[in-house]
Amino acid sequence: MSGTVLVTGGAGYIGSHAVRRLVRNGYRVAVLDNLSKGHRWAVPQDVPLVVGDIADTAYVAMTIRQLHVTSVIHFAAFSLVGESMIEPRAYYTNNVTGTLHLLDAMRASGVDRIVFSSSAAVYGEPAGVPIHEDSTLAPTSVYGRTKAVIEGILHDYAAAYGLRSVSLRYFNAAGADPDGGIGEDHDPETHLIPLLLQAAAGRRPSVSVFGSDYPTADGTCIRDYVHVDDLADAHVLALESLERQTEATYNLGNGEGFSVRQIIETAQRIVGHDIPILEAGRRAGDPAVLVASNLLARRELGWAPRLADLEDIVRTAWDWERHRPIG
Repeated sequence: MSGTVLVTGGAGYIGSHAVRRLVRNGYRVAVLDNLSKGHRWAVPQDVPLVVGDIADTAYVAMTIRQLHVTSVIHFAAFSLVGESMIEPRAYYTNNVTGTLHLLDAMRASGVDRIVFSSSAAVYGEPAGVPIHEDSTLAPTSVYGRTKAVIEGILHDYAAAYGLRSVSLRYFNAAGADPDGGIGEDHDPETHLIPLLLQAAAGRRPSVSVFGSDYPTADGTCIRDYVHVDDLADAHVLALESLERQTEATYNLGNGEGFSVRQIIETAQRIVGHDIPILEAGRRAGDPAVLVASNLLARRELGWAPRLADLEDIVRTAWDWERHRPIG
C-alpha cells in the first residue's frame, strides 16, 4: 500500500468513519477538511489533519505532493437538501466548483484515482423499487443535482484525462462506530434516528413525523438505512477496485426498507421509554419508498452490509448519543 490516501471531508460523519477503517486496514491516511461542518475531534490523533479548502488548488496540490498522496476519497460537500433549494449558488460553488478545483490539484500532482461520495438523491422520485444503478437520474433537489453533475464530470475526465473513479451512491447513512468515539453530530441535525435519540435523551422536546397517509403498510415513508461502518467498508473496497477497473458506480444500501414507524418503535425499545412524537403533514417531494438494489456492489466489490439489522444500527447510534461530547 504505497502512498497516502487523502480523505477530503474526513472530519465529517461518514468521512471520519472511513478514515478509521482505512487506518485499521493498514493504509497511510491524511485528512483535508476546512472544519466548516466537520470536527477536529473526529480525526484520529495519529492521522495528519490539514485544515484547508478543496477550492484552493495551489494549497491542495502542495498538500498532495508533501504527503505523497496517490489517491483521494472525496467527501467534502454541503449536504442539506432543504438548504440547497434556498442557497443553490452556495451548493454549486462548494460542491461542483470545489470538486473541479480538487481535480485540478490532482491532475497537477499526477494523482489519477478518486472515490467519490455521491448520493441516492441523484435518482429523485424513482419509477420503481428497488432502485438500480441504471435507473433514470432525475434529482429533485439542488443537492442531488450537484452530485449528478460531479458524476458526469468524473465520467468525462476518465475519457479525456485517464482519471480512474468510483462513485458511491449512499442511501440513508445511520449508526455510529461500534467501538465508540465518533458518530453523527450535525448542526442542524435533520436525520430521523439522531433526532429520535436526542429527544430520548432530553436534548430536544419532540420529533415530527411528516406524513402518515403514504401507500405503505403503516402509512409512513420507507427508507433504506445503511450503517456508517458498512459505508466505510465500501470505500476501502472501492479504492482497491481501482487497481482493476477505471470507472464504476454503485448503490450502497441494505436492500431492505424500514418505515418511519418501525424506526420509532425500535428506538423506543432500545432506549426503554416512549419518545415524544408530533404528527405533521407530508413534506413536498418525499417519495413513499426509497430502497436500493445493492446487488452490483455485492457482485463487483464483494461488499455486504455486516450491520444490516435495524437494532444494531439504532443501538450503536444510542451508545454514541449517550456518550458523545456535547458542544
